[in-house]
Amino acid sequence: MSVDIAADPPDLDQPPNPAITEAVSAAEAVLRRRYGAKIQLAEPEDLGGSKLSTVVRVRVAATPFSLPRTLVVKRYSPPMPSEAFVREAVSYQLFTALTAEERMCPELYAHDGAAGVIVIEDLGRAPTLADKLLGDDARAAERALLSWARSLGRLHATTAGREADFDALMRRLSSAKVKGDPLAVNGPAAIERLPQLLDDVLGVHTPAHVFERAERTRWLLATSRHRGFSPSDLCPDNNLITSRGVRFLDFEGGCVRNIMLDAAYLRVPFPSCWCAFALPAGMTDAMFAAWRAEVRVMWPDLADDSVVLPRMLDAQLFWVWASTFWFLPRPGEQDGPIDSHLPSPRRTVSIAARWQHLRDEAARAGADNIVEHAKAVVDALTKKFGPDLKLPMYPAFR
Repeated sequence: MSVDIAADPPDLDQPPNPAITEAVSAAEAVLRRRYGAKIQLAEPEDLGGSKLSTVVRVRVAATPFSLPRTLVVKRYSPPMPSEAFVREAVSYQLFTALTAEERMCPELYAHDGAAGVIVIEDLGRAPTLADKLLGDDARAAERALLSWARSLGRLHATTAGREADFDALMRRLSSAKVKGDPLAVNGPAAIERLPQLLDDVLGVHTPAHVFERAERTRWLLATSRHRGFSPSDLCPDNNLITSRGVRFLDFEGGCVRNIMLDAAYLRVPFPSCWCAFALPAGMTDAMFAAWRAEVRVMWPDLADDSVVLPRMLDAQLFWVWASTFWFLPRPGEQDGPIDSHLPSPRRTVSIAARWQHLRDEAARAGADNIVEHAKAVVDALTKKFGPDLKLPMYPAFR
């Protein structure tokens, strides 16, 4: 017999959203197949989703099993199974097989490739790192950043040596043979095309030896060392700061890759994100140290500056070049915020800050060719889009 769970009646004044209704029906069907009995879901709450998917929180209204009171349902848009669905479902499968202490994300309860639906643990209404950074409490934001960096290190260390497991799960779920790092396609393409864009927009020439130096960062996408799971999209809104620690969300690009690419997210920071303001002096170094303290347990050589710092400069160079190609306004295109619907800095302001930081890090490393080119880019950005290209702090630190 089903266990009835008290629920408020639905709001009859609001017409049902077809996408939400379909997501709930698909979730009920996959749960029934997974558990072998009918499970009724009610009171769907729209959690936003995207063009690719519908995401809702649902109350478990009736079940013969011991299930949480609420679950989160994500249903992808057809055709199915999409690459994003495969990566996310496999990522949750990988973590759900771990112990609760090792799991850095919601638990997976059910998934179905034909329906394009996953049903996962509801972690509640905890704030994200973005919420903390866009708030008004500097100490809370600082604690959240350091906790996020430590958790990212634990995520990497926990999944070291599990690439074969991830690949096996990927093969089982994907008839299209989805594999590898999604960044391996658009990252090198951006680096290849950036010199021409810099010339067209800013009149900056990229010397051949500088381009060759940037091209060599492709090794990060192919190396067999220092590999762990990556959510790929590490933006500040793709996590929850819970009482049990940081929990990562949104694995549509989930893969196993060189962890230096994720670590550079702490140093740039957040190169592919809308929420990309400045951090206080010393904050990125503190975040990097917190991450490093976790990963060197699994990779002792990362305690050695001579090993880790050249790799970090390569990863930083990779991200600065790639994100500049993605966000620099094209000829005739207006400058504007990274995201016009969310709190974002101007694209050229964020780009200038990244090149300035790259110049400083390259100077510390003695990479004079990178320093000279970065300075030329910053000067050209200032001349064309300035004069004030100073990146503002996150609101919490203002």
